Amino acid sequence: MREGARSFREASAFRRPLALTVAGSDSGGGAGIQADLKTFQEFGVYGMSVVTAVTAQNSLGVQRVDNVSPDMVEAQLESVLSDIGTDAVKTGMLPATAHVEAAARSFARHRVKRLVVDPVGAASDGSPLMDGGAFEAMKRLLLPMAEVVTPNLPEACRLLGVHSGDIRTMTDMERLAKRLLALGSRHVFLKGGHWSGEEAVDVFVSAERPGKTKRFVGPRYPTPHTHGTGCTTASAIAALLAKGALPEEACREAKAFVAAAISEAFALGEGTGSLWHGAFAEKRRFLR
Repeated sequence: MREGARSFREASAFRRPLALTVAGSDSGGGAGIQADLKTFQEFGVYGMSVVTAVTAQNSLGVQRVDNVSPDMVEAQLESVLSDIGTDAVKTGMLPATAHVEAAARSFARHRVKRLVVDPVGAASDGSPLMDGGAFEAMKRLLLPMAEVVTPNLPEACRLLGVHSGDIRTMTDMERLAKRLLALGSRHVFLKGGHWSGEEAVDVFVSAERPGKTKRFVGPRYPTPHTHGTGCTTASAIAALLAKGALPEEACREAKAFVAAAISEAFALGEGTGSLWHGAFAEKRRFLR
């Protein structure tokens, strides 16, 4: 047999990890399914997407949102999951209650494991991406299915009906993470990007050890160009879970990935610029 034919057959038999994003489209490329697919690729994971909404947005903000029908969201999910399947799923923008219900039905029908829920309620510029009913439906239906939920501080406070001004110390953050765990997910990764201080501190808590928390500490980079950090964090965790990482390991590695992407963030247009998703791999190659 020719060497080329043997190599081709070996490559064809190799199964790559699979990850699916269920989220909105960002025409500016910095967040949503575009950020998720870039992240999956960086981790060597084959990415698939279910589009829940199409946005017209750029570095200045969101100018328009057209929701995809819930039936079409469910049809996309059925198409992918019934044929290809997936090793992990990440959810982002689910605009209305019916979208959340469609996702929950499909996940239950296909026994989806390794679900990462990013409870994204608003875009970086404050534009609402989920209505109140959808947010409550996500809390009720998706969090109990989730392997990891990845709120930032405002999202965590909204989930629990807490005023963000009441969270003043890292001990308060840890209590908040434990309360989030009681909503049903198996792990909580509470992001500290909105927290003040010279370091970026995230809190991880697991249902396996509900009384214990871990702090992941990293540098805080002085840049305004942080569009897509939440999407990228959640999709990095999903990619790592798809590759077989344990949740705590996945969250730690995802934090390092996002920190590298922020460190190489760049201006784009007239407003908030984007992360550079290739930074993590580039830094590793340089260190070698």
